[in-house]
Amino acid sequence: MKKIELEIVALSHSITQTHSYAVVLGEMNGLRRLPIVIGGFEAQAIAVALEHMQPSRPLTHDLMKNFMNAFNVDLQEIIISDLQEGIFYSKLVCFTEHDTVEIDSRTSDALALAVRFGCPIYTYEHILENAGILMEDGTPKKNKGEAVGIEDNSATHDDLSALNLEELQTLLNEVLEQEDYIRAISIRDEINKRK
Repeated sequence: MKKIELEIVALSHSITQTHSYAVVLGEMNGLRRLPIVIGGFEAQAIAVALEHMQPSRPLTHDLMKNFMNAFNVDLQEIIISDLQEGIFYSKLVCFTEHDTVEIDSRTSDALALAVRFGCPIYTYEHILENAGILMEDGTPKKNKGEAVGIEDNSATHDDLSALNLEELQTLLNEVLEQEDYIRAISIRDEINKRK
């Protein structure tokens, strides 16, 4: 099967499930998007790596990367390989000096590691066909399959726009102490927009 390369194009609260997030993968040089609902911890792990934040202690995925590096295991790529009953299945393709091994992984964990290793993310046509969204003229259109939710940042943005710079900086410090890196990114973006 031909692999299709994806990139992370968005990460936000899911509008379909409370206490969940959506990571949206975009087809490289294409118009299709693949939204995947993930948990809060995994969303935070992805956000930390995407924004090059340095937590005071290693997060679980940082520990995994450190462990793999210590034993000379390189993550070559991840493949979102299957979709069954709305659940995505992924594989880590790992390379050592003597072998290449595929390891089963939750997609959210695979994405968190892919961001840390800077490795490519792939899927197959049938997955994009069944769960993807086709973006035409900036408007999402569902493919044949049923898509998972896309993002909605409006509530977060409206809350922040009412605060002044000093209040935003205070809030940023508080959420960083709580290690809520996804909220920190929104606050930092709002501060940068005003400067």
